[in-house]
This record gives sequence, C-alpha cells and structure tokens, in this order.
Amino acid sequence: MPLYRATAADLPAIVDLVNSAYRGETSRQGWTTEADYLEGQRTDLATLARDLAETPGAALFMWRDDPDTPLLGTVWLEPAEAGVWYLGMLTVRPDLQARRLGRTLLHAAEAVAQAKGARRIRMTVVNIRDTLIAWYGRRGYDSTGETRPFPYGDNRFGDPLRDDLAFVVLEKAL
Repeated sequence: MPLYRATAADLPAIVDLVNSAYRGETSRQGWTTEADYLEGQRTDLATLARDLAETPGAALFMWRDDPDTPLLGTVWLEPAEAGVWYLGMLTVRPDLQARRLGRTLLHAAEAVAQAKGARRIRMTVVNIRDTLIAWYGRRGYDSTGETRPFPYGDNRFGDPLRDDLAFVVLEKAL
C-alpha cells in the first residue's frame, strides 16, 4: 500500500476526509462516526497546519492508489518519546469502511513508524468508543490503564453532546 507524506497542498482534502468520516450525516456511512456524541468539526485547515508546524517530527500520511487518485485514507504519526510513536487521526473514507482498509492503513503506518525507530505505538481513543477500542485490541493494542481528560471547550475536537468523555491510552509493541 503506498503511503504518501502530505504537503500543505494536501491539507484541504485531508480536512474534508477527516470531518466526513467522523462528524455529520456523511460519517454515518461508516462505523467510525462520532456524530452521536460530538458535533461540529473534527479538525480544520488552520489547526491541522499549525499542529504539523509545531510538532517536531510529526507527519500526516495519505493513502491513495497512486498520487493522482482520490484520497482513501490518512493517518498522523509523531515521535512521542524514545522508541514510542503516537498514531492518530486514522481515517478511511466512510463509504469504504468495513472492507479491511483500516487495518491495512494501520499496518502500513506501523511499518513507517517502525522504520523510523519505533518499538511501540501509542494512541488515544474516546472512552465510550467500545467498538473501536475492541477493534484496536484485535490488532494488538492494549489499554495502559491511563486516561486523559477530554478537552472540553477546545472546539478543534468538536462540541461534546455528553459530559462523560475522556481518552483512554492504548499501546502496542512492534
């Protein structure tokens, strides 16, 4: 699977893909929707560009069949600490979900991180996403037992419809 490192010119398409996969009615085509407990955007162009610029070593990777075809998926990778990389924003087009594409993208992202020296991958998942947490569990990710507060008031994550959200931390040894 070819992963291409995103450039500034790719960010608008990535923002559209991520928002369509996680929020609003379009997201309901797939199983990764967050529309029942978060509304609004998942990200925007300014935030994504700023996060990339301010996070040393971070990269967004895009999955396309080739550079001239539509975007199928995207994933964020960044070094977190020695031997540990953070993986986030794993996204597959909603109309293509449930076709094993997410696991293919996840495996490719893990390979990229491992080639850059990762021995472990870490991620955070919203605590009420039982189906997603189980999906990652089947791919070797285990809960560390750590939770992190949900950033209420930070609209880059959307507008919460519930007051019991938090992040659980998952890790996998590579």
